[in-house]
Amino acid sequence: MRKKIRVLVVDDSAIVRKVFTEELSREADIEVVGTAPDPFVARDKIMKLEPDVITLDIEMPRMDGITFLRKLMKYYPLPVIIVSSLTHAGSKLALEALSIGALEVISKPSAAYSVGDMSVQLADKIRAVAGIRVQKKEENEQQIAPEKAQLPSRYLAETTNKIIAIGASTGGTEALKTVLTGMPVNSPGIVVVQHMPAQFTTSFAERLDSLCEIRVKEAQDGDTVTNGLALIAPGNFHMLLKRSGARYYVNVKTGPLVHHQRPAVDVLYKSVSQYAGSNAIGIILTGMGADGAAGMVSMKEVGAKTIAQDEKSCVVFGMPKAAIETGAVDKIVSLGKIAQTALNMY
Repeated sequence: MRKKIRVLVVDDSAIVRKVFTEELSREADIEVVGTAPDPFVARDKIMKLEPDVITLDIEMPRMDGITFLRKLMKYYPLPVIIVSSLTHAGSKLALEALSIGALEVISKPSAAYSVGDMSVQLADKIRAVAGIRVQKKEENEQQIAPEKAQLPSRYLAETTNKIIAIGASTGGTEALKTVLTGMPVNSPGIVVVQHMPAQFTTSFAERLDSLCEIRVKEAQDGDTVTNGLALIAPGNFHMLLKRSGARYYVNVKTGPLVHHQRPAVDVLYKSVSQYAGSNAIGIILTGMGADGAAGMVSMKEVGAKTIAQDEKSCVVFGMPKAAIETGAVDKIVSLGKIAQTALNMY
């Protein structure tokens, strides 16, 4: 019999602890082995129960979740899923947690966000991160040194027709930071799908914008794709590339989930193949599942160049592996070299 995934729920709300325990207990492959109302109780239960995955609230009494997560990643790293409020402050804290070493983020259930939908997503995220070997933070910081990319001088005048399309999921927030901080201010226009809940993509884009030479913003319907700009698909909306004459722009819209995701990488890639054709480069980064593989085939068929992140530098090798297995990937590259590799392909 397959071993169940052991989960510890850390949250100061007794209602949230109860709901998570009840909902996750319905899953045949998941067992909630314990709950904790604060980090001090959680510390003792981690040592005693040895969970495979922790769900962690950020705003708690006695010790906040960020401080606790820093200690956990330094001394006893485990796969952590952040459970955050939908407020702007909550989303900023969630992004800080991802930069510290948490692997996923999910919104707390509310009137606008049903417990049923939340529990399905939480169970999927638990399965995605279970078994991932989380490195101590010091090791992780030394592992990937991003290289500053430069656009070959012979192509400086030709970038206006070029598009870079990037897809990512689990582990992707930090991977995207590495790629986008490596891009020069004159880089081609970039469109990005990162699997992330609604409300979190605004803070994510703001954070990247503060770190990058290029501008980064959450996409709005009709935004023009220009050199030196990266547009991040908003959570809970698909993003498609369109073209009117010489102008590229994005269409942000709702629609059915694709690979259980909205936004979906496949939706973006297929639109890029249609409107940018051989002028595009597709990049697939770390993530669980197969979103992006079919879209990368579409891009390859129209002459686009394609890159996948290599297994060693991925948090989860699922999406890059699925794309590689289609035969549609031109280059498999370590994370720190992706930005320069992309610019060299023009």
